[in-house]
Amino acid sequence: MYGLRQISFETHSSMALNNPNPTGPWKITVYDQENFQGKRLEFTSACQNVMECGIDNIRSLKVECGAWVGYEHSSLCGQQFVLEQGEYPQWEAWSGSNAYHIERMMSFRPVCSANHKDSKMTVFELENFMGRQWELNDDYPSLQAMGWANHEIGSMQVQSGAWVCYQFPGYRGYQYILECDRHGGEYKHYREWGSHAQSFQVQSLRRIQQ
Repeated sequence: MYGLRQISFETHSSMALNNPNPTGPWKITVYDQENFQGKRLEFTSACQNVMECGIDNIRSLKVECGAWVGYEHSSLCGQQFVLEQGEYPQWEAWSGSNAYHIERMMSFRPVCSANHKDSKMTVFELENFMGRQWELNDDYPSLQAMGWANHEIGSMQVQSGAWVCYQFPGYRGYQYILECDRHGGEYKHYREWGSHAQSFQVQSLRRIQQ
């Protein structure tokens, strides 16, 4: 499954290879110790389980190309963490704004549809794209402050780009990464936002930078 080249691993995910309009290349370097110490692995596409690559957990990382999503568990399950270009010396750097601190990241994948300059989505008051709706093409640190009175969003349609939605204002709480090329860009119910989604509550959101 993985091809070894000295100190790094290169993976090949079907999602990345089969995407007809990739925005890559992608590159992420992960370490099994904080502050970029310990065993170092490089990836250019998705990894379903870092333990299969010889490390027990990711404790620091560098995103060199593209945008990525990290997951609490293997097989791209559990809490999600958006990873944009930059350095993350400790786990707090990617989950510090999360109200539920998770010191574990076991799998990750690139965000193939990320396009910060051209991102559009529509949010709906009720599930199955019913009720009041609002078209978005910018970042919103507080939906309520921008006129969305309800703390909940019933469903969402992503027309272009990729977004990260947060449970609380100020980009805090659980993160949900929504993309135009997953689920056909349609998220009819909160259960489609991610395996860890517990409710319809979304109070801030922003475009993912590529």
